[in-house]
Amino acid sequence: MLQIGFLFVGGSAVYAGIKVYQKFIEKKDIHSFSSTKEKVVPLKIKSEKALPTDLRHQQIAEISSNTEISESDQENNHYLPISAIGLVLATSGTLVYPLASFISVPISIYACLPIFQAAYKSIFKERKFKVAVLDFIAVISGLVTGYYFVTAFAIFTYYLATKILSKTRNNTRKTLINVFAEQPRSVWLLKNGFELEIPLSDLHAGDIIVVNAGEIIPVDGIITEGMAAIDQHALTGEAQPDEKEVDDKVLAATIVLTGKIYIQVEKTGSETIAAQIGEILNHTSEFELSLQTRGEQMADKTVLPTLMTSALALLTLGVYSSVAVLSANFAEVIRVTTPIGMLNFLNLASKDSILIKDGRSLELLNQVDTVVFDKTGTLTLEQPHLGNIYTCNGIKENNLLTYAAAAEYKQNHPVAKAILQAASERTLNLPEIDDSQYEIGYGIKVKITEQLIRVGSIRFMEMEGIAIPAEIYNIQQFSHEQGYSTVYVAIDQQLGGMLELHPTIRPEAKEIIRQLRQRNLSIYIISGDHEHPTKQLAEKLGINHYFANTLPQDKANKIEQLQKQGKSVCFIGDGINDSIALKKAHVSISLRGASTAATDTAQVILMDKTLVKLDYLFELANNFNKNQKTGLATTFIPSVLCVGSIFFLHFGIFSAIIFYNISAIAGVGNALLPLLNQKKPSLPHSEPKTPKISMK
Repeated sequence: MLQIGFLFVGGSAVYAGIKVYQKFIEKKDIHSFSSTKEKVVPLKIKSEKALPTDLRHQQIAEISSNTEISESDQENNHYLPISAIGLVLATSGTLVYPLASFISVPISIYACLPIFQAAYKSIFKERKFKVAVLDFIAVISGLVTGYYFVTAFAIFTYYLATKILSKTRNNTRKTLINVFAEQPRSVWLLKNGFELEIPLSDLHAGDIIVVNAGEIIPVDGIITEGMAAIDQHALTGEAQPDEKEVDDKVLAATIVLTGKIYIQVEKTGSETIAAQIGEILNHTSEFELSLQTRGEQMADKTVLPTLMTSALALLTLGVYSSVAVLSANFAEVIRVTTPIGMLNFLNLASKDSILIKDGRSLELLNQVDTVVFDKTGTLTLEQPHLGNIYTCNGIKENNLLTYAAAAEYKQNHPVAKAILQAASERTLNLPEIDDSQYEIGYGIKVKITEQLIRVGSIRFMEMEGIAIPAEIYNIQQFSHEQGYSTVYVAIDQQLGGMLELHPTIRPEAKEIIRQLRQRNLSIYIISGDHEHPTKQLAEKLGINHYFANTLPQDKANKIEQLQKQGKSVCFIGDGINDSIALKKAHVSISLRGASTAATDTAQVILMDKTLVKLDYLFELANNFNKNQKTGLATTFIPSVLCVGSIFFLHFGIFSAIIFYNISAIAGVGNALLPLLNQKKPSLPHSEPKTPKISMK
């Protein structure tokens, strides 16, 4: 019966090993980025307005397809099949052909050469007793005492676990590369009177680029031609757009709401896409290495106690019991299983649109007791919604809104979308407008039924010579104090009225705040807006604490102030104007998405640009903490039980190595468990959509 058991265990191990090996090589690679052959992006030329095309930069394809196999991977690929052959021979020798067991001995010794080299380096070069010394003694002792099967099984299990770690690491790398592959990476370069679409990475200082309404400004520079209203809330934290003209400076990551501008490039990203990806991967690798190092340190600390316990067993129980104690040290399993677990959690998060740039945040999130939200763009959406309509000179509300919506119909910036949304909700019919009648600058001028309609800011109205009634002007002042935006509509040479746009609270915000409060977290709002709108938002969301009138450079001071009170802070912002605050916080989360993922200073990026998965992120961190603790338990508990059983139940070498294999298998199984128990966030997300409006 024992021989049948050997055959079953050995055969099952080899079969399972081959299946796992194939799964990690083939299944994941089907969907990997390297499976898609990329081509160099062809040069495109345009003479009229167009939006940038999403590009997958050639460098990304090169990174994915030409990734060099590391020295450790080459070593593992070499020794894993050899250890499998040794296990098959040892199993056959135990069951039917004893000579096969002896043939397995040199194969097992050869497969253990890296372990022997590590033991030699530990003793003779580093002058330290590391866990490799115990591994060396355990392997030699197992072979000398004739336990060929269990020794071969232990060696195979070690290399199989190392292979799983390698494949998990590579899959995580590919997932991150795929995240960046989705990004738009092109700009329109003005050259010899033509607009050429080129990769952003090919841009140089002094080049002239063209940015149209609705597009993100990709560089820092100076406007050389044109005028535009620019949304700078990503840099200032305030909702009011800024109007820019020739010689004004513009900054990367801001959005052109209306107009068209030509920008002379001053600064571009100094890093290539490959370097940006490398930087994030380095953060992940550093954390993985720190986990691995901690496991190694814990394993090394057990060496002397194990040697002393082994000596005690030698004096009291004999040689076999002493060798069994040496074989009962399973701490090295942590070196492999701990990083596997961490990488699987990172991979799991990325599949749910959560990019964890720094693995340490998974640990630190479990210590967080305070969450601080930036207001604009985080708790509120980019697109506002129509609040009040103020009319004058006998114009009706619906007529005023119809004129504004007709003028903004072909625009795609947030203000235009808000106006069109309101017109759709009122089922207004909009008149057709000839493209040739459009004039875009600080505002829009169109002809509707022989009337000249102007839509824009108060500055635009003043430039056009439109008088602003005192009543409307006073309302506008009050609206700005409340944190509202205003849009003016003029008909011919007189003002028709003003539209008041209110910030739109994220539809998921209230539910997310409720979930965080269930976790007993203190919640704060920090905002550059005035006291009243910040307080009003806090009350709507059920948040008790807030900081208003806070400049971007002062946000970090507020975070530091909370930390001095003993709080562990998680800051959630947009990743650009909040960069200092993000760095100060214990954990930082950004909603900027893929467009700035490489340069974003946040540790975690919610790639879908919503808060929907925030509670899931905390749950993921909690599960990671539990998984790591379970991993430690699967290592140390069998070790302690085994040593105790050697002294009190007279367990031998065979039992010790079986315990070791059980510990290794349990550790790897625990590390892979996140992929089986993944829990999807169920909260739906909805954003205001550009409405379809009937045209006359």
